[in-house]
Amino acid sequence: MQEFKLPDLGEGMHEAEIRRWLVKPGDLVKRDQPLVEVETDKAVVEIPSPIAGRVADIRVPEATMAKQGQVLVTFDSSIGAGVSKTSNRVQAASETPAMETLRAQSVVATATQVVDPPATISNTTSTARHRAQAAPAVRKHAFELGIDLEQVPSSQPSGRITMEDVQNYASRMKVATLTTVAPATTVVHTPQPPTTAQTNGASATTSTAPTATLPTSMPPITTPATDERQALTGLRRRIAERMEHAWRTIPHAVTFDEVDATELVALRQALKPTAEQRGVRLTYIPLLVKLLIPVLKEISIFNAHFDEERREIVYKRSCHVGIATDTPEGVLVPVLRNADQLTLVQIAQQLEHLVEGAKSRTLTLPELSGSSFTLNNIGSFGGGSGMPIINAPEVAILAVGRLQEKAIVRNGSVIVRTMMPLTLSFDHRVIDGAATGKFLGRFKELVEHPQRLMLDMV
Repeated sequence: MQEFKLPDLGEGMHEAEIRRWLVKPGDLVKRDQPLVEVETDKAVVEIPSPIAGRVADIRVPEATMAKQGQVLVTFDSSIGAGVSKTSNRVQAASETPAMETLRAQSVVATATQVVDPPATISNTTSTARHRAQAAPAVRKHAFELGIDLEQVPSSQPSGRITMEDVQNYASRMKVATLTTVAPATTVVHTPQPPTTAQTNGASATTSTAPTATLPTSMPPITTPATDERQALTGLRRRIAERMEHAWRTIPHAVTFDEVDATELVALRQALKPTAEQRGVRLTYIPLLVKLLIPVLKEISIFNAHFDEERREIVYKRSCHVGIATDTPEGVLVPVLRNADQLTLVQIAQQLEHLVEGAKSRTLTLPELSGSSFTLNNIGSFGGGSGMPIINAPEVAILAVGRLQEKAIVRNGSVIVRTMMPLTLSFDHRVIDGAATGKFLGRFKELVEHPQRLMLDMV
């Protein structure tokens, strides 16, 4: 038997989620044949088989996290023809209890299935069954209720049984027990009230109260509808983990402002026809990126990373601008690498490629890693303003909101200008409020007078 472990995926990735197996036990695979699809917090990666042979056992099921170096699958390589000894040389590792747990398969059933009475359930054990996945507290609760965990349907995609699954199953068992017993007609003897003669010692006419009639059968019991639950998997889980880490470790501070973007709107309208002739769709983001570059170079603390382990500020020499992008599966941050060396047209071209690739999940790891500063255009989906979360290990993030015409007082007169909200979140461990004032002041100057950029445009 040969073992294949999760390889080093690069870019500091130490774990990945098994998104989809492209083979199954018993399949014959060739060397370099697509084997498994894994998902990191950056991208979806297809891993080829390093050897030829028959798939003996898949150790890590789908929708499960795997660590770098963990055994994913084993092969019977003696069946593969023409397999070189070099390509088949894989390190052997002793099996751990964690691997055994990952191999465990639980019995998954739909919420609408018919549940057998307890007497039947207790007799359906099979030696071929695998041990159900559940926490110790859940196992104890099921034991106290006399429930076989192997029969409990799981509400989780991973097949893990929760406390609520056990409680719902217990309720359905109770209903099943009641409905399997035929209801019997009950004769109710209602005691008669004492007569007047008995109470007053006289021979008066007795007064009899009407006898209450009870129903002879119980109304049908319906199972209450359960709430729908969805486990955090794939990109959504990565986003949750990164946001939790950023919020827990970074002392966020926020500065709000707005800028007169009237001249920026006019510049875009003037450049659009020329850009379209070159096959480029010119949005506001390429212009904003171009306006950000001199600010990041002049106030370099904003174009930096914070090394939490070594407690050091790492000043970046190149401007790798991340663009927060909404995708069907959640937010991704593709990176305009060396944006300070690109022309406006090149930025627009690369940005279009990055946005399309992010939405289709086809970008490579370098295209999704290494940003030194992030720009978030919440105005693209109608947002006015909001507080963005810092994309660690960066130290700041700028969000721009929806362009709106407003009445502005200038030199004692009321004029209409197109205003754009700005929100700057920064890491207060390394950046102070004075620096944010300089940053936004310089950025506003360039947005309000974008033609000045022509003097230094690459």
